Amino acid sequence: MAFNFDQWIDRRHSDSVKWHKYGDRDVLPLWVADTDFRSPDCIISALQQRVEHGVFGYGDEAPTELIDTVIQRFASRYGWQVEPDWLVFLPGIVSGLNLCVRAFTGEGEGTIAPTPIYPPFRQSARLAQRPQLNLPLRLQQGRWVMEISDTEQPLTGREKLLMLCNPQNPGGTVYRRAELEAQLAFARRQDLIVCSDEIHCDLILEPGLQHIPFATLSEDAAQRSITLMSPSKSFNIAGLGASLAIIPNPALRQRFKQVRRGIVPHVDILALVAANAAWRDGQPWLDAQLDYLRENRDQLVARVNAIEGLAMVAPEGSYLGWIDVHQLQLADPAQWFEQHGLGFSPGRDFGDNGFVRCNFGCTRATLQEALTRLEQAVSSR
Repeated sequence: MAFNFDQWIDRRHSDSVKWHKYGDRDVLPLWVADTDFRSPDCIISALQQRVEHGVFGYGDEAPTELIDTVIQRFASRYGWQVEPDWLVFLPGIVSGLNLCVRAFTGEGEGTIAPTPIYPPFRQSARLAQRPQLNLPLRLQQGRWVMEISDTEQPLTGREKLLMLCNPQNPGGTVYRRAELEAQLAFARRQDLIVCSDEIHCDLILEPGLQHIPFATLSEDAAQRSITLMSPSKSFNIAGLGASLAIIPNPALRQRFKQVRRGIVPHVDILALVAANAAWRDGQPWLDAQLDYLRENRDQLVARVNAIEGLAMVAPEGSYLGWIDVHQLQLADPAQWFEQHGLGFSPGRDFGDNGFVRCNFGCTRATLQEALTRLEQAVSSR
């Protein structure tokens, strides 16, 4: 079955946050993590059928069909035997990050997270007024990895929550089993609960790699972890807001649900329909998208590394590129590139102002125009 990812869909005059950011200015939006691709027909058809029903009352908090789809998908992809009562549906991963901080840390207790990291990891601690210790990612053999050492990190003993991101955003690293086991061993030594954001789990670009959910490492990993997943990034349905937390430990699950009660709404009924269609019927489309994204990634990496003053490693997962611009010595890299028609995510929001993040989940034509502008911008300095 053929899918056309080169199709241009004008989002400038829609309700797109991504395309509205720069108004009528000639700036290519390459920042927030949604793609410019039309979602698969299986999702659109399922939504149309649900809309045709014509009644939109309160939905089921435990949607049986979606639960069955989730259980079957996780069993077939990861060998993970998930129980229905482990699943807590959420309107977004960000709410899950914030709930974890508030449920599993108290006043004066801290979180641990890698840096650079997806901004809501940092914001969730700040909003809850919890201290956060950041473990730096280091570039090793072309991969951004987190080095964990008890003796090197200034732990206070009041850290309660380790926050992981796999595949890593913004670095694109897909963690290997040994690396995950090192993180588990650290969590065990420090008696930490682990929140693992795995929203990009379907977007593995590097051939031969496979996503490994943290909770599948061992029974201990399962019992100390909250795993956050969603089809939203993979199938471009982030605006619908369907995500889930997988929490095998009943005590942790109860604490999580208690903090959620009365604050975080239930998932929209159309979002549940879209999520079910995506994970049940969308794999052929996803496979084709991954092929397209790999070519985009390879072109981005080659062209960026050919520009003097820029560098980036090939992300193993996601459609996000982490571009090193330190050598350009720019006070505000994102603003400077914006003046040259390129709307990147500022690296400072992730914890390092010497980078920008580029979303290459776009048409090939958009990417080529972006790369031309990038080359012209740097050469004009």
